[in-house]
Amino acid sequence: MIIAVDGPAASGKGTIARALARHFGLPHLDTGLLYRAVAATLLRQGGDPASEAEAVAACAFGDALLGDEWLRTDEVGKAASVVSVHPPVRAALLERQRNFAQQPGGAVLDGRDIGTVIAPDADAKLFIKATPTIRAQRRHLELRKAGIPVSLDRVLADIRARDDRDARRTEAPMKPADDAALLDTSFLSIDAAVQRAIALVEARAGNRTAPADQPPAK
Repeated sequence: MIIAVDGPAASGKGTIARALARHFGLPHLDTGLLYRAVAATLLRQGGDPASEAEAVAACAFGDALLGDEWLRTDEVGKAASVVSVHPPVRAALLERQRNFAQQPGGAVLDGRDIGTVIAPDADAKLFIKATPTIRAQRRHLELRKAGIPVSLDRVLADIRARDDRDARRTEAPMKPADDAALLDTSFLSIDAAVQRAIALVEARAGNRTAPADQPPAK
């Protein structure tokens, strides 16, 4: 079973995708980490994320880089949003993502174009959303806990700018697949959002359930 989970930054798609992977016993790939790996490689080389040629050259990274915690920083995230608009970068990472999705038994992938480009034939597709203000508040709290001083207004501006880049790019713009189930997490707890996502997947994928010895994700 292939499950595609799409949505904007800080919508909760990563948390939900990981919970779905645990619940259904499937491997999970945060495809955003691939773009973050490109950005991190580029930044370490002193390159410019806006340079298409430099971004493409940075696509030749090893899998070990995906475990680097620096990839999850706001600095790398902003650069990843820039490199992801380059069509050759998306093309370079396409096969890597599709191979993960098509492995025996299936997989859960989250990103911004999983249901529309990477796995258009996925058994279940979710598009996770939340208001920009709610998403900014979530990201602001994460940054404060990490000891990063930044204003809520700045985080909200970054969220809106990233949404605009993701939606306007010519190659694989962020949008719900026509057959995706929409899940708004704005006013849901994590547990409630996860349980709703499980129900939506089961409904979309023909009521497939978790293994008998595996309890529902919490």
